[in-house]
Amino acid sequence: MYSANSGRRHERRFDTNRPELYEEVKLFRNAREREKYDNMADLFALIQTLQCLEKAYIKDAVTAKEYTDACSKLLAQISAAFNLVKSSTYSDIPTFMKEYYLDCPAALQRIEEGKPITVQDNQGNISKSIADVISLYITLCDKLQMDMRAKDELYTDLKCLVDVLDRMSNLPSDFEGKKKVYFWVGELDKLSAADTLDEEQVRQMVFDLESSREAFV
Repeated sequence: MYSANSGRRHERRFDTNRPELYEEVKLFRNAREREKYDNMADLFALIQTLQCLEKAYIKDAVTAKEYTDACSKLLAQISAAFNLVKSSTYSDIPTFMKEYYLDCPAALQRIEEGKPITVQDNQGNISKSIADVISLYITLCDKLQMDMRAKDELYTDLKCLVDVLDRMSNLPSDFEGKKKVYFWVGELDKLSAADTLDEEQVRQMVFDLESSREAFV
């Protein structure tokens, strides 16, 4: 290799007096140490996965139910994985994350709270959840009775109603009102934004929403 400036040939020189610089570096020396690094890698990957899940929920890329199930499972896995890593060096998960420059603030918040964000209202402010559900039922019925029947006029409120109902884990799993709301979300999913419900569908949807609200309260 020749320099463009001097035309002289430059050779790479190796320090033959320090052979340790050219030895292969191994993270572990035995099976026990290898298992230690495997456990740390598992914990690292689980925290990153939880961060991705939190971002996906924020972007509405997963449903509330899908998010809640996946988040609950990940939190349990992270807890189990950390128990295999915990030591005087890593006394808690934030210390582990700081040590390995793991920048996952949403995941850390979820780990510290110990539950999916979708169950927070149910645990911390159930009265607000109840008020939200009743308000959304009334809003949707009012819109339908005012002849607002296009998908883009109804879908957002209907989806919010589903999300709030999903957060309320104290509701029976077979609560008929939730099934009816899911049905109408499915019906609106089949439409384009400007499509509208016909007279028969509007009448049935009002009936389902009102009966669901009565069952809820």
